[in-house]
Amino acid sequence: MLTLRDNGTKWGIPTLLGDLFTQNWNDWGLSNFSEANTTLPRVNIRETNEEFNIELAAPGMKKEDFKIELDNDMLVISSEKHDESEEMQNEYTRREFSYQSFQRSFTLSERLVNREEIKAEYREGILHITVPKKEEAKTKPVKVIEIS
Repeated sequence: MLTLRDNGTKWGIPTLLGDLFTQNWNDWGLSNFSEANTTLPRVNIRETNEEFNIELAAPGMKKEDFKIELDNDMLVISSEKHDESEEMQNEYTRREFSYQSFQRSFTLSERLVNREEIKAEYREGILHITVPKKEEAKTKPVKVIEIS
């Protein structure tokens, strides 16, 4: 089972579907913020027979802005971005600072996933992470047994 953890909160994939029906839809705009009121990128997780596909929406970033680590059974995606600009006009100086950071973590079962084959690619504002399954975790086709 792939489990999503953020800021100490834990959701199992089956719970995400259950929350679809129990969520307070009046507060939908606040669900993308952490306890520190920083924006957390949205994540889509899709499972196929061969792999888990994780898509993290992070438009306006570069691949160098991301850090992806595998620490035991924890896949950690983080980013820290600092922007600073300074503009001189006549005798006035205008400085602007921007700091963005986030961290998303996923618990991966060592029995299910091939840790050595995990790949990541950033294109068109989305970080794509592919987590291949081990052969024994893949669904086997139904075997029909002949009756003699």
